[in-house]
Amino acid sequence: MTLALPLAAVVLAGGASKRMGRDKATLPVDGRPGSPTLVERVTSVVSARCEPVFVVAAPGQALPALDAAVLRDEVIGVGPLLATARGLRAAAEAGREHAFVCAVDMPALTIDIVDALAGPAQRLDVDVVLPWDGRDHYLAGIYRTALHAVIPALLDAGQRSMRALVDSVDTQRIVLPEQQAALANVNTAADLEAVLPPRLPSKARN
Repeated sequence: MTLALPLAAVVLAGGASKRMGRDKATLPVDGRPGSPTLVERVTSVVSARCEPVFVVAAPGQALPALDAAVLRDEVIGVGPLLATARGLRAAAEAGREHAFVCAVDMPALTIDIVDALAGPAQRLDVDVVLPWDGRDHYLAGIYRTALHAVIPALLDAGQRSMRALVDSVDTQRIVLPEQQAALANVNTAADLEAVLPPRLPSKARN
């Protein structure tokens, strides 16, 4: 029997969140104070399959206590590519050859998505394995940790997008049913409300 592919996880938590109007990482998942935040939710999900887990945050960004190693972006405002390099380098130094890289704004993420990509990543010997459900999800894929050495040249060339990395290496896309809820990113309060289960009326909860 083939052993499960060992995976680290890299959670990118330091985005500017302009459309949300606030830091998404510390946004309560159900919108109520005291409930788990997005970063706590996503970190908890990936921790069930991946070890170690790295959360890449902005310099000075406040985060709750996490069962993960917190890394800090070296530069603000250059997009996810530099943060990905930071996380992949840490995962490589921890002895992992692959890491699941995801955004912090995926409250419906499930470990099934990770498992759907891990098998192909192990069999196909490619650099990147991405889910495709009608569009690419660059921040929900499995990346070789050695790619951290490729990213500086892209940044020096003025590239800041994850697509630039994916298009420059050997990438395999895994086709999933369209519009996977687990892959939904939340950029506004309405987006967050749309992925949450309906709340019970207050009388029903009592």
